[in-house]
Amino acid sequence: MRRQTLAVSRLAIAAALALPVLLAAGAAPEPGTHAATGPSRAPWGDTSRLGRPFSKDPSVIRFRGRYLLYYSMPSFGDGRPSDGWGIGIAESTVLGNWTKVGEFLAGEPYEGIGVAAPFAMVVDGRVHLFYQSYGAGPKDAICHAESADGLHFERDSTNPVFRPVGDWNAGRAIDAEVVRWNGRWLLYVATRDPQMKVQMLAGAVSDGGFHRASWKMLADRPLLKPELTWEQDCIEAPTVLTKGGTMFLFYGGAYNNAPQQVGLARSTDGIRWERVGDGPFLPNGGPGAWNSSESGHPSVFVDEDGQAYLFYQGNDDRGRTWKISFVRLGWRDGRPVAVPDAPPAAPAR
Repeated sequence: MRRQTLAVSRLAIAAALALPVLLAAGAAPEPGTHAATGPSRAPWGDTSRLGRPFSKDPSVIRFRGRYLLYYSMPSFGDGRPSDGWGIGIAESTVLGNWTKVGEFLAGEPYEGIGVAAPFAMVVDGRVHLFYQSYGAGPKDAICHAESADGLHFERDSTNPVFRPVGDWNAGRAIDAEVVRWNGRWLLYVATRDPQMKVQMLAGAVSDGGFHRASWKMLADRPLLKPELTWEQDCIEAPTVLTKGGTMFLFYGGAYNNAPQQVGLARSTDGIRWERVGDGPFLPNGGPGAWNSSESGHPSVFVDEDGQAYLFYQGNDDRGRTWKISFVRLGWRDGRPVAVPDAPPAAPAR
């Protein structure tokens, strides 16, 4: 599997009502952005497993005339055989109006007691799914599968395809994101320190395909680790948006419901990252908001017209439920900003 051409749609996951980097009211986005007239930002959650909304870790692509959302589903929790976390698949013809159409479930010993945290992208007309094994703690790793229809997947025979090495990390890898950059594939993941306390980012690079032997460590150190007060002990869920010669990396800062909020960093080489500001790009909502407990696990999706969206997860009950929504992205002063939906037109008189 040595595919060189990227025909991407990109995915996505994160959540907020208060937007610190919003375009000012009335300010026009740069050329290439547009007002969202069809997409629905209404938070959505899959109720099929628990009877209440529970969908995490979003990733979105456009494939064969429809949108596909991949997300983490919880175990049923009722003691049934082979119960564990899985990956749900939902579709939409209007972005945000989701209907569940499939599942990808653990089926191999190396996947542990479940699979989760999907990242999907389209390469040469096929859907590639990167996901993590679940339940093995420091031994959880990134796996890979591909599909002709986006619903039925064939696993990579070399799975798991990546876990970091080095005495600075525990060998764990979750929350994959893959991006094409300067003719190579870059893989970003979350890992932990040897004590399994601090979550941070690691990276790998491939000059060819996605099988295990293709990936080499991008650096023998964390690419980004918690430093700001609001990030607490965790940086995870990396997702990348590119513009010109710069990569912008959104990430989840702090563990779930701590609250997790979305941060932003940038790089010109994919290795050395600097934060864009000291506060969250997308914070959790205030009291009474649907995402008051967190806005987390961001995921970038770029539609066929070039419009970018940032998907994310949130809840207002400290994790009893989880829903997925998104914000539209624009550009201002050379960096991404969250764009408010256009207000409704005034009624004709």
